[in-house]
Amino acid sequence: MGGHSLTWRHDVEVADRVRIRELVVSTGVFSEEEADIAVELVEERLARGEAGGYEFLLVEVEGCLAGYTCFGRIPGTVSSFDLYWIVVAPEWQRTGIGVLLLAETESSCVASGASRMYADTSSLLRYEAARRFYEANGYRREAFLPDFYRPGDGKVIYAKVLPGECRCGKSS
Repeated sequence: MGGHSLTWRHDVEVADRVRIRELVVSTGVFSEEEADIAVELVEERLARGEAGGYEFLLVEVEGCLAGYTCFGRIPGTVSSFDLYWIVVAPEWQRTGIGVLLLAETESSCVASGASRMYADTSSLLRYEAARRFYEANGYRREAFLPDFYRPGDGKVIYAKVLPGECRCGKSS
């Protein structure tokens, strides 16, 4: 990262409610409603800890939040995880931080028993970069649900088989 020191952490703090909202809004991609949802997940983690089902990975550069992910095991599954959020600050996009953040998140999920990771995004044009990012990082488009969010705005579901020990005893 050009000589910059990255700091990683899994614990969210009260101040992260504001920092994550500002980060989400700064991208110019997400709606206010989506920013509210991002903050709600932070609040859920603060209130319930791991029992809330939301895990976080934050990366800071020189004390500034450069990006984060929110992820967790999908209830009712044995080893499937959802990537709820991945957001990188505009000034850090296209620097490799997003790829590192995703790889660290996937490693954390594998360490928790994950065999698959799912990510959903909108079909709107403004989410095209997100769709290209997933595809460039080994995610396969598994489903498209037209008009899911609203007329003309479908849901695109991506999946990735994660490396590690498969549940049948063979290495994958």
